[in-house]
Amino acid sequence: MPQVFHKSANAVARISFIAFPVMFAITGVSLAVFYRSSYATGVNEILEQPIPFSHLHHVGQLGIDCRYCHTTVETSSFANIPPTKTCMNCHQQMWVGADLLGPVRESYAKNEPIHWKKVHNLPEYAYFNHSIHVSKGVGCYSCHGQVDQMPLMFQSKSLLMEWCLKCHRNPENNLRPKEEITSMTWTPNDLLDSSTKELNTNSELSKEFKEWCEKNKIVIKESVPQKDLGLFLKEKYHVRDAITLTSCSNCHR
Repeated sequence: MPQVFHKSANAVARISFIAFPVMFAITGVSLAVFYRSSYATGVNEILEQPIPFSHLHHVGQLGIDCRYCHTTVETSSFANIPPTKTCMNCHQQMWVGADLLGPVRESYAKNEPIHWKKVHNLPEYAYFNHSIHVSKGVGCYSCHGQVDQMPLMFQSKSLLMEWCLKCHRNPENNLRPKEEITSMTWTPNDLLDSSTKELNTNSELSKEFKEWCEKNKIVIKESVPQKDLGLFLKEKYHVRDAITLTSCSNCHR
């Protein structure tokens, strides 16, 4: 019987045993990198809006609180886009003739909404509730980034499921006092007395935190560790355990 395969087929077979696994590995890594890339997630992508609204100016320079425009963030699952009337509360008095604000004046005169493009766009199969996060001490900064430094709004976090789960497994890393939810500049060290560098007990929360630290034999001096403060707030705000927070039904309903 004549030989079916050329003797070089042995070399091809050996190379194939190595090449195919390597090829699959490279493909898998490439897909994983692409999945997490800004091209796929939209991180840092600036969408062209009807009006180039600047959070840097309104939040960072003028100090307007997030809740002045996004009024439902504490009470609803979504943070509303403000109606044109909210803009005109100020711009009926200032910059009334600016060409940049022409679409705002036209929207107000015609009683038609401005069609903003959604920046933080979760998939329809993912459920997110703003109010529960805010009520448990998760600040705007944790999800939206340094908004007060954004001339134009963009998505600063990946919003991937692994990013959400990282916080849900260890929520103490992102908890802060409820009264500081919308602050872009707050840090745990703001709880320290500027002269003694020890916990300032002027507020009720600081007193409770100091008692919690003493009970848990934690000494706070010079700086306040986010993890210690977060564990205290997790207990105070009744944040659930990691097993409950990572249940699929929380986000996929």
